[in-house]
Amino acid sequence: MLSRRKATTATPLFAAAAVSYAANSALGTAVALRLVDTSGFRWLHHALYIATCAAVAAAVGAGWWWGTPRRASRRAALTLIPAAVPLAAIPFAGTHGRRHPLIALAAAPFIVASLVRSLRPSDRK
Repeated sequence: MLSRRKATTATPLFAAAAVSYAANSALGTAVALRLVDTSGFRWLHHALYIATCAAVAAAVGAGWWWGTPRRASRRAALTLIPAAVPLAAIPFAGTHGRRHPLIALAAAPFIVASLVRSLRPSDRK
């Protein structure tokens, strides 16, 4: 009997990490382009950063320990782990200049790849 491909049970956490990262990136880009003035609520960008870090940690933990199918969940979690390096480096990059956005963008491929992996697990044996 053929088995159906299923999304991992941790997919909502991988999606939350991706949405949080996208919202934070969009806000940061809008501020950098001076489309939005956040001088009255600078905490919003920081709150989205904390939410992104928490969602990434939760997705990795859930994908590794209790996600099913196990192999696909672990692959998605392993794909997301490298995103922790640029996320941890961002606070030390400064906010002016090119370093901050470049370091922040370094996490994007891992976040997108982990979301795709959580949605389409491999059935190879």
